[in-house]
Amino acid sequence: MTPVAPPPLLSVEHVGVEFPVRSSVVGRSSGTVRAVDDVSFTVADGETVGIVGESGCGKTTLSRCIVRLLKPQRGAITFHGRDITKLSDRALRPIRRQMQMVFQNPYASLNPHRRVGGIIAGALPKRIGSGQEADDRVAGLLEKVGLKPEMADRFPAEFSGGQRQRIGIARALAAEPKLIVLDEPVSALDVSVQAQVVNLLGELQEELGLAYVFVAHDLSVVRHVSDRIAVMYLGRFVEMAPADLLYAEPRHWYTRGLLDAVPTPTLKARRSSSRAILKGEAGTVLDAPSGCAFRNRCPGATEICTTTVPPLVEEPDGRAVACHHPLGAPGS
Repeated sequence: MTPVAPPPLLSVEHVGVEFPVRSSVVGRSSGTVRAVDDVSFTVADGETVGIVGESGCGKTTLSRCIVRLLKPQRGAITFHGRDITKLSDRALRPIRRQMQMVFQNPYASLNPHRRVGGIIAGALPKRIGSGQEADDRVAGLLEKVGLKPEMADRFPAEFSGGQRQRIGIARALAAEPKLIVLDEPVSALDVSVQAQVVNLLGELQEELGLAYVFVAHDLSVVRHVSDRIAVMYLGRFVEMAPADLLYAEPRHWYTRGLLDAVPTPTLKARRSSSRAILKGEAGTVLDAPSGCAFRNRCPGATEICTTTVPPLVEEPDGRAVACHHPLGAPGS
């Protein structure tokens, strides 16, 4: 008999998040805008799913929705077999210990008035209590993220950005989670520090069996840490594929444009005529065009792209693409 695959740790099904649009004159709501529109994906135990796209595409809104810092208006979120979409804050408390979040800005995400040891200890499970046991656990977590135990007595202002992000990771680990959602965890850091933090996350995942949702605007950042990558544009997924497949053969024009924006080691590669250059700016969900939201920037757009939103279609090779004229198809 064919073995049955275990259920996913996280399942996001047709999730939509809307925000009211306020009139600048009287402050009244004049409608709604869909920041996240019909997004679905899963995350297995120990897997990393990268979510990539330009600023304003809905990545952060989606990440906050996953951990229920925001409540979706449509769809369902299931974590560890339990539907958490409509749970109250009280019912969510024990679940949130198992799904932590590391925020983008390491300067704003730590309480400047608390010592680092207290920040981390505040996330420890209640069974650990306080006193020496908690102090020992905090010291161990600091060492695990590459910091010295004696740093527990310092305040966040005494640390660099990279060190603060390590403290944020230690705080997330303190809760003993199964899933960590990382919202642009290295975008505010220097390039050399980015690599150190990404390598640390990989080591922690291997050691602790963690699952990650890794949100970024740069495909090069998630390339070596993601098992699968979802590319997001103005609230919707336009392509999702195993990482190696997506980098080798992008099928959506936007995906190829993002890959072309990644710095290449040779001038010849940069000048390759096969590169798809992204035209214009991404815009926002407030001014998204009809039909395919990417059509105004797409070299392959045709008449159907102006009237019809392309569905996300699964392909035999394990990827899904939302494009009327995907790359690699006849005539593209």
